[in-house]
Amino acid sequence: MAKPLLLSLAVAVVLSAQAPDPRNIRNGLEIPNEGYADQPYIVRTDDGAWLCALTTGPGAEGQGGQHVITTRSTDQGKTWSEPVDVEPSDGPEASYAVLLKVPYGRVYVFYNHNTDNIREVQADGGPIKRVDSLGHFVFKYSDDHGRSWSKQRYDIPQEDFAIDLQNPYQGKLKFFWNVGKAFLHHDGGYVPLHKVGGFGDGFFTSNEGVLLYSANIDTERDPAKLTWDTLPDGDIGIRAPQGGGTVAAEHSFSELSDGSLFVVFRTIDGHSAYSYSRDHGRSWEPSQYMRYADGRLMKHPRAANFAWRLSNGKFLYWFHNHGGRFIREHPQQRSIAYQDRNPVWLVAGEEVDGPNGRILRWSQPEIALYDDDPWIRMSYPDLVEEDGKVFVTETQKDIARVHELDPKLLDGLFGQFEARDVAKAGLVLELPNAGQTMPTEHPAPILPAFTARSKRADHGSEDLRAGFSIEMRVQLDSAEPGQTLVGNRLANGQGFAIRTIADGAFELVLNDGRTENRWASEPGSLNPGVDHHVVATVDGGPKIITFVVDGRLQDGGDFRQFGWGRFNPNFRSANGAKDLAISPGVMGLRIYGRALTTSEAVGNMRSGR
Repeated sequence: MAKPLLLSLAVAVVLSAQAPDPRNIRNGLEIPNEGYADQPYIVRTDDGAWLCALTTGPGAEGQGGQHVITTRSTDQGKTWSEPVDVEPSDGPEASYAVLLKVPYGRVYVFYNHNTDNIREVQADGGPIKRVDSLGHFVFKYSDDHGRSWSKQRYDIPQEDFAIDLQNPYQGKLKFFWNVGKAFLHHDGGYVPLHKVGGFGDGFFTSNEGVLLYSANIDTERDPAKLTWDTLPDGDIGIRAPQGGGTVAAEHSFSELSDGSLFVVFRTIDGHSAYSYSRDHGRSWEPSQYMRYADGRLMKHPRAANFAWRLSNGKFLYWFHNHGGRFIREHPQQRSIAYQDRNPVWLVAGEEVDGPNGRILRWSQPEIALYDDDPWIRMSYPDLVEEDGKVFVTETQKDIARVHELDPKLLDGLFGQFEARDVAKAGLVLELPNAGQTMPTEHPAPILPAFTARSKRADHGSEDLRAGFSIEMRVQLDSAEPGQTLVGNRLANGQGFAIRTIADGAFELVLNDGRTENRWASEPGSLNPGVDHHVVATVDGGPKIITFVVDGRLQDGGDFRQFGWGRFNPNFRSANGAKDLAISPGVMGLRIYGRALTTSEAVGNMRSGR
C-alpha cells in the first residue's frame, strides 16, 4: 500500500452530495396500472416499441377484477400508451401473463384464465375463494405489435402429471400459474408453467415446473393448428433437490451457447435451486442448490429469482441474498420465507465447461435495487437490452417500474473474475507510505456526512446517500476479543472502530454521538497467524453494512439468516478523533470516502497491494 491521502472537509462535502442513486427504485420510471400491478414483462416488437404485459385490477392480488393488460413505450419507459385489455376486468380472473414474439413479428400472450368462473376450491382445512391460479392456460395473439389482441382466446392442453392427479380434483381441475419469459429455442417455442399440488399453509403447498413446448409456433400462423407437448417427458416436473421441501416454483429458463437449457427456481429451503437440460427440456439433471463459484451455497427466500442471458454472452441472476425459510412446524416462521425482498442483489454468470456440457459459474453479489422502507418488497422482474443499456422492471404489487442498471456496477460484475486492480476513486487514506512501516497513529481523514440539514422551509433532514469503506490487510497472533484494529473513536464513543469480538469475528462500530450501530462478520472470519483481507463497507444508499473477507461477500453462513446488516437511517457521520489508532497487526490500510462495490473489494484483494 502506498502514500497517504487526506480528504479536506470541502472535498468531503462535495463527495457527500451525490447524484440520485440509480439503485433506489423511487428513481425509476412508472408503468401504468389500475391499482394492483404484477409481473411487468416486456418484449421488443418489430416496430421498435417495448410491449409490456401486466396483471392488474382495482383490488389486491387475487381479488375480483384481476385481469391482463398491455401497454407500449417507444422511449425506453419514459412514457406509455393507453393500456389495452387482453381480458376485461368484469370477466373471470385473467392473470400472470408472459409474452413471446415469434420471428415473423406476431406476439403471443399466455396467461391463466378462470374460464369456468369457479368461485371457490377445496384447500387444506376447507374451501378458499381465491381463484386466480387455476382453470385454463390460454393465449391470444397480436399482429399489430400489441396495439390490439385477437378476440378469440385459445386453450393450451396440459398433460396430467402426478402432481395434478394428486390434487383434490384428481387433475380434472388443474392448479397452476406462470412467471418469467417464454422463449424460442432449438426448433420451437417454450412457455414455462408452475404446477400446483394444492392450497393451504403458505398458500401453495407443493409446486413443480414444466415447459409447454410448441414445435410449430415459430412458423404456423393458424393458432388453432399449434401443437403442444408438456415437458419433461414422464409425469414428474422439475422439483426441489432431493431432501428438500415440496415447493419448486417460478422457474426461469436460459439458453447456453452449446444449446443446453439452464433453469433456476425458488424453494422453501433457504436456497434457490437449479438444473440443466441437455436434450431441449425433455429431461433434466438432478436439481441442486445454487452456489457461488467459490462453492458456497447462495441464500434465497421464497421469492422469484430470475436469470437472463445478455447479448455479451454473460448472465445476470436476480436474488435476495438471505436464507429466509418456510417452516410449517413454526407458525411465526411461515411468513418469513416471503419477506425481505429488499434489496435486490445481482450476480454475474459466465459459461465454463462442465462434465456434461457448458455450466455457469457465479460471481460475488452486488446490491442492484433497494427501497428506503425495509418492508417494501420488489419482485417479478424482467430484463431488456437496448442501445447498449440494460434495463430491468420490477413491481411492489401496486407500482411497477423500469430501471436502467448502473453501467459501472455491471462492468464490475462482468469483470469480477479477472479484477486485479486497486480502486482509486474516492481513496482518502492509504498506508503505509512507500518504504515505511505501518504507523500506530495517523491523522484521520474526514469521512462524508450521511445526513444534513436541508434547504427546505422546515430545514428537516436531507439524506446524502453517502458511504465509506475501510480496507485492511491484517494478521493477528490471537483472535482474542476486544482488540481495536483501526478506529477514530473519542472517549464518549463517537467515531468508528473495527475490532475483534468473540468466536473469531470482526465488528464494525459506528457512533455519531446520537446513535450507535454495529455489525459483525461471521464467526471464524479471523484465524490467528493468517493474513486476512477485510473490507467493511457502510453504504448510505440502502443503509447497509457489508463485510467482504478474503474476497467473499459474507452471507451469514449457518450462523444467521443475513450476512448484511442495516444501520440507522438518521446516522450523521463516523467522524470522531483527529487521529486514527492502528493496531500493530494491521499491515495495510485504505479508507475510501465512498462505498466500494463488492467487485472493487475483490479486485483490491486480488491486487496483492
